[in-house]
Amino acid sequence: MRFDRVIVVDWSGRGSPSPRRESKDAIWLGICEEGREQQSYQRTRHEAAETIRALLSEGGRQLVGFDFPMGYPAGLARRLTGRDDARTLHGWLAKRISDASDNTNNRFEVAAGINLALGGPGPFWGCPKARPRPGLPSFKTVDYPALGLDEKRRVERETPRAKPVWQLLGAGSVGSQALLGIPVVHRLAGATGAVVWPFDPPGPLTIAEVYPSLLAAAVTASGDPVADRAQVRLLARALHALSRRDRLAPLFDTPPIALEEGWILGAGQAALLAEALSWT
Repeated sequence: MRFDRVIVVDWSGRGSPSPRRESKDAIWLGICEEGREQQSYQRTRHEAAETIRALLSEGGRQLVGFDFPMGYPAGLARRLTGRDDARTLHGWLAKRISDASDNTNNRFEVAAGINLALGGPGPFWGCPKARPRPGLPSFKTVDYPALGLDEKRRVERETPRAKPVWQLLGAGSVGSQALLGIPVVHRLAGATGAVVWPFDPPGPLTIAEVYPSLLAAAVTASGDPVADRAQVRLLARALHALSRRDRLAPLFDTPPIALEEGWILGAGQAALLAEALSWT
């Protein structure tokens, strides 16, 4: 399994454009291909989506890794869409999430609506205290067993540092990034013909979930003052190095639950990813 180009995306849940000056609180793209490695700073999700779409339109075999969950704990998709199918849930969210070109969005309203539909409070939590929404608590007061949902996906239970997808605010949270990123993935796949792994088998254009913190030690050792920039650069390099040696296959092995919940590409393979950095 080989790719000509690997793109790793550090996503953002900001509600306004990132600063014009390069910042850690922004979207970063790490792009690695034969003989070339670069990073790209993107101020809005709209800008990033258009950049990625343009890169995919250039042809060749490409892998795009986004650093947010592309699925939810088992059971949510059926309760919202009537099907145990993550791609159906992607379309459901794409119809409801509004995300303007200046990053203003309705993620908290959509999360609150899901909570109310499921009889909350929860599963989502992390509402700004200054702008309360009925049904969406500011702090984690959720009884997940009572809701009939797990707090974490299996891949998060096996990757201890990974945060649950329900948390919308706070250090390391990924819930907002997922709500705002999944519709982008849905539209990119529709526009380019890319497959979304692990819900689809890998193909010439593959979109997948990644977790750059698997290379945390290498990021720290890089000395880059912007950790997000280092993360995308190093993970794109490692994945491309594995691809060149046709050694990506183990990263695509997943348990059956991944077909509903999603999976992190490279989960459990941090040592192999770190080793691949020394090959280039």
